[in-house]
Amino acid sequence: MDLPTKENVIASNRDAWNDSARHHKDSPEWPVLLNAVTRADFCCLDDTLTTVLTEVGVEGREVVQLGCNNGRESLSLFALGARHVVGVDQSAAFLEQARELASRSPHDVEFVEADIHRLPLQLQDRFDVALITIGVLNWMPDIGEFFRHVAQTLKPGGTLVVYETHPFLEMFDPEAADPFALASSYFRREPFVQTEPIVYEGKVEQQATPSYWFVHNLGDLFSGALAAGLQISHFREYPHSNREELYDRYEGREAQVPMCFTWVAQKR
Repeated sequence: MDLPTKENVIASNRDAWNDSARHHKDSPEWPVLLNAVTRADFCCLDDTLTTVLTEVGVEGREVVQLGCNNGRESLSLFALGARHVVGVDQSAAFLEQARELASRSPHDVEFVEADIHRLPLQLQDRFDVALITIGVLNWMPDIGEFFRHVAQTLKPGGTLVVYETHPFLEMFDPEAADPFALASSYFRREPFVQTEPIVYEGKVEQQATPSYWFVHNLGDLFSGALAAGLQISHFREYPHSNREELYDRYEGREAQVPMCFTWVAQKR
């Protein structure tokens, strides 16, 4: 496969997410979310992430979420006691939704439109905690470079929290005739390319800007983080899914694969 340049991949992913935003806003979950964020105690984080963030401690601290999408998780951090929250995303369309949600919330989130590879100076060496959740790492063509930019957002001694899908799951295709057969190598290097709109459930049968989903195995992730000066202090794997409902079929198996993980690292 002849891939476009890294810069073109990043731009294409941004355009694909901007196009995707309208489909997410058309979902029945959007009006429910608009109402839910009006509560001071609004929180959409699941028990796994809430437990890790509580262990790390976000109360009274300044937190950045990198890849914040529509901001619902950034708003949720106030329920855990965050003093100030900044959400960063390169999709202007999703940040428009984030600001709409924030306008209905009693909490004030600062949203910044920026490519993680070109962070503005005001976001560097600033935060006590950086958060990355499901569906961020795999959009990054160079995971080592990504972690270098992530580390730049943290103060010395600051903490990175990651809650992501496990790379083992990339070996399966939940829509295949046999969803339990291995469909892809754990060591795959070429990205999955999608030319339909990015939606969380189902498909939209329309042509869209290509999006590029990269597979990073655990060796890639650990090596990239360590090279960026991040000291890993916590790594847990879980048998539950934190991605699309299609993947729920892999839960509760006798031969259970890891489906997601949490990860905590400190900036040296």
